[in-house]
Amino acid sequence: MSNVRKFSTISLRDMLVALGPTVVLVIAACVAAWLLVDPAPPRQVVLVTGQENSAYEEFGRQYAKLLAKNGIQVTLQRSLGSQENLQRLAEGRADIGFVQSGSTNEAQAERRGLVSLGSLFTEPVWLFLRDPVKVDNLTQLRGLTINVGPEGTGVPNLFRQILSVNGVEPGELRLGALENTPATVELLAGRIDGLVFSSAPEAPLIQMLLQTPGIKLFDFTQAEAYTRRLPFLTHVVLPRGIVDLGRDIPSKDYQLIAPTATLVAREGLHPALIDLFVQAATEIHGGAGWFQQQGQFPTPRYTEIPVAHEAARFYRDGPPLLQRYMRFWLANLFERMWVVIVPLLALLIPLSKVVPPLYVWRIRSRVYRWYGQLRAVEQALEAAQADKRPEALPDLMRRLDDIERRVNQTSIPLAFADALYELRSHINFVRQRVRAALA
Repeated sequence: MSNVRKFSTISLRDMLVALGPTVVLVIAACVAAWLLVDPAPPRQVVLVTGQENSAYEEFGRQYAKLLAKNGIQVTLQRSLGSQENLQRLAEGRADIGFVQSGSTNEAQAERRGLVSLGSLFTEPVWLFLRDPVKVDNLTQLRGLTINVGPEGTGVPNLFRQILSVNGVEPGELRLGALENTPATVELLAGRIDGLVFSSAPEAPLIQMLLQTPGIKLFDFTQAEAYTRRLPFLTHVVLPRGIVDLGRDIPSKDYQLIAPTATLVAREGLHPALIDLFVQAATEIHGGAGWFQQQGQFPTPRYTEIPVAHEAARFYRDGPPLLQRYMRFWLANLFERMWVVIVPLLALLIPLSKVVPPLYVWRIRSRVYRWYGQLRAVEQALEAAQADKRPEALPDLMRRLDDIERRVNQTSIPLAFADALYELRSHINFVRQRVRAALA
């Protein structure tokens, strides 16, 4: 019974050795795919927002919170606004940022290596004036002091375009360059006549000024004409009572003109991060608001910057299939590895034909190597008979006994036991020849 136990149906050791080259090649291919085919997305990204107390800054915090759930750390950078954001993106000091439509054009964006992830929300042009200032048309701004913000924002360039279509030169009024918060202080103190924002209504300063006595909002009664002259603008309506229904603020509908806020990224931003940001944009901006319907934003429309392929695919087909059912990092791993699956299968097919013969050869080689020694005994026997040296025959018998003893200690799977028994019969055959010679 003890002799039977050393035999098994399959030799695990030989199987592992036979599979070794295949396993090594597969692991090498997987490692190469992991490192070279599509690098893993970075775990840190820099998002450039806007000025303090701006809607951009508030939305930046929301993006950081959502991406943190997937292990992505979003570092927020304040800036003056769209123009500075474009500059930082082009110089590689930021990975992604908010940019207002009309701040650049398609050719400039392509030269800078920038892509759009879609339009997020409308940013109405808010022209707030002190109540004593009577302005029904922008031509009446001549001679007044209006703050439009620093040149790093998109507002100065936008407002100059608005003045231009009204036939007003920027030099005909005094344009201030204060940031939003100090400009608001100056307006409330009566030291300037008005100020211009272009921001989502969620901005705290907008909310405050809409409810501040003595401050009035300019009504763009020719809003539709502005959108025809400046195609990146849209016509939106601030409904009566939307700020405070109980106090009827505002007391009438206001016609406004609005560019859109766009999420812009460097062209080299990892595709998986683009997917994450667009999904976050859908969650943050997809609801109904003061100027938008449910599901109207985000959208690939209203942007002059080319839309990234991954973002366009998301708007067309929805989130990637695996990310609908798996955690981000697990889904990303499978999405990155699929490109190596086909070549890997092509590699496994021929290798799978090599492994079985290699396994059989390794098993049978344990038997075949004894045939060499057995053949050497036969040759020595023939030489001893030819030279008539009978004294060499006992040594040949001892060699045969040693071979048989070692063969009996050889362990091979039961499937190949016939070869072992055949070898033992051949050893006995040679032994009979030696005995005959001795006789």
